[in-house]
Amino acid sequence: MKNLGILLFPNFELLDVCGPAEMFGVVPEHFKLVTVAQQRGLVASTQGIEVMAQYSTEDCPALDILMVPGGMGTRTEVDNRTLLSWLAERSAQVQLILSVCTGALLLAKAGLLDNRNATSNKRAWELTAIHGPDVRWVTEARWVDDGNLVTSSGVSAGIDMALHVIERYAGEAVAEKVANRTEYKWNRDPNWDPFAMINGLT
Repeated sequence: MKNLGILLFPNFELLDVCGPAEMFGVVPEHFKLVTVAQQRGLVASTQGIEVMAQYSTEDCPALDILMVPGGMGTRTEVDNRTLLSWLAERSAQVQLILSVCTGALLLAKAGLLDNRNATSNKRAWELTAIHGPDVRWVTEARWVDDGNLVTSSGVSAGIDMALHVIERYAGEAVAEKVANRTEYKWNRDPNWDPFAMINGLT
């Protein structure tokens, strides 16, 4: 059983959170999900749907995995020194750090991606990359597994990344079961993201 914390902040991208949460939530025997924000309570997504943060950053329990979503709110949170400091502190305490979409922007600004391989949303590529000049950005990747750090491309790519992480911890058969149960066509190739070409990056 791995404790997986999902970070919330104002104007997070809804599918960045709910897509991977759906995948991990199918196998509660392997992953226990919790949500955390700077303050406990409801946090509004970019789409206006509110999600409950069960914990604040001050009382968040020990985590094995920490996932950081993207969304329009990353443009504001990138200057939130308190949150970035918490990310840096927690990163040293967890087994695995995940990001979806422009969540990589926050990890980059916190210094957690320096000299590491990573990817992000292809539509916001320049915005993300400017905050991580020392990151080895992988343009065409759907997701990048760099040991204790797994970053994914935009929005729906987080679902593919989540299935990859499930496979890492619980095996291919379990990940296939999750994909089949959710009727999701799993993209297993981390090196293929057609949105890199669509957005003029390749």
